[in-house]
Amino acid sequence: MPSRETWATRMGFILAAVGSAVGLGNIWRFPFQAGAEGGAAFLFVYLGFIALIGFPAILVEFVIGRRTKRNPVGALKELGGDRWKYVGGIFVVTGFVLLSYYSVVAGWFFQYFITGLFEGYTATTPEELGAAFGAASSGTSALLAHAAFMIAVTGIIVAGIRSGIEIAVKVMVPGILFILLGLAAYGAFAIPEASQAYAYYLQPDFSVIAENWQTLLPAAAGQAFFTLSLGMGVMITYASYLGEDRNLAEDAAVIVSLDTFIAVLVGFVVFPFIFQAGADPTEVGPDAIFVSLAQAFATIPGGRLLGVVFFGMVVIAALSSAISILEMLASYLIDEFKWERPKAAAAAGLAVFVLGIPVTIDLVFLDLFDGLADSVLLVLGALLVVLFVGWVIPEDGLDELTTGVENIGSLGSIWLWAVRIPIAIVLVISLYLGATGYLEFLADDFLGWLNG
Repeated sequence: MPSRETWATRMGFILAAVGSAVGLGNIWRFPFQAGAEGGAAFLFVYLGFIALIGFPAILVEFVIGRRTKRNPVGALKELGGDRWKYVGGIFVVTGFVLLSYYSVVAGWFFQYFITGLFEGYTATTPEELGAAFGAASSGTSALLAHAAFMIAVTGIIVAGIRSGIEIAVKVMVPGILFILLGLAAYGAFAIPEASQAYAYYLQPDFSVIAENWQTLLPAAAGQAFFTLSLGMGVMITYASYLGEDRNLAEDAAVIVSLDTFIAVLVGFVVFPFIFQAGADPTEVGPDAIFVSLAQAFATIPGGRLLGVVFFGMVVIAALSSAISILEMLASYLIDEFKWERPKAAAAAGLAVFVLGIPVTIDLVFLDLFDGLADSVLLVLGALLVVLFVGWVIPEDGLDELTTGVENIGSLGSIWLWAVRIPIAIVLVISLYLGATGYLEFLADDFLGWLNG
């Protein structure tokens, strides 16, 4: 069996985990989710999920990964027996589904980056903007960009943990943060509509939460798991490369804090541009960041340079996140089938590419895959792994959590009981609401598409 790699430094692990979390989930998905669900109302519920669910849940995945030094399937099988390997299988399926459309969307950003670099952003009318997005999001150009992105991701995974992932994220993550801070500062001082955007983003209307909790709750839960890379086994895989001397709670706090800071910062970047473009944030969708921002970059001073920097930064962020998912898939093939890393990475990358092809043909498949991953699979995976640690292997979980910590006191027991009951209950409710909403999409939108 190939020898298992480890992180060279603590910073490498933290930046890799942050890089996994800071990707399209934060920069592409977060703004249109927040817009659709009431802006500040969504932000309020989302931050609650991060603090009360996300932090304990990331520790759940960390203790499993470090305890076993294996991929999600092998880890759950080792700790819980044969039947639990199927839960690990859900993580693998989730990774394939999510990365398949994630790569296509990353390809859109790559095309907008290239457009800005060589042509500039010239479309200003709704017709021109819609045509530009349509050309980028489907057909041959979308397919080629999807292929190029997956080749880049696969190449990093082939290079390995220390020579590939760790080196890449040490460049990518600080660069992403630096660019976002610069763009946020620009929006604050150069866009007149910024104050209006901030009010929408930061002043919650609690009546919106009361009236729309059935859609807002699963949307915020799914976004929290999406952006923290939870419920798909990524953090189990990354923690499996850790040494025993790490304080898992300390590392988790740093990772969750950095990811949340960047997610919130993205709103300070994107919403001023959306308001500057005159778009209604409540009616924007997956194409909003392309149409609204491309329009803004076409009309403001220095817009071309800003656009190239922004879209280029998103491509880098997408890479940092995508490599974590493909690493999880490759790790499964390496551990369970004894494949060498290059073969495992290439096979997983090719499978992801093929699965993503329908998304380059029609955007209904983006809704189909994203709804399945976000509303159902991620929450289901998080629920099952929480139940596993809380009720099946509580002693192992507590023991692993305290390793590398001088004195955890009663905090370990508090964490365990939080995982066992309140977190599990919230996840059950979120899964029910998310699955119900997804079934409605299948019965209405997708069935309508199938019937022409």
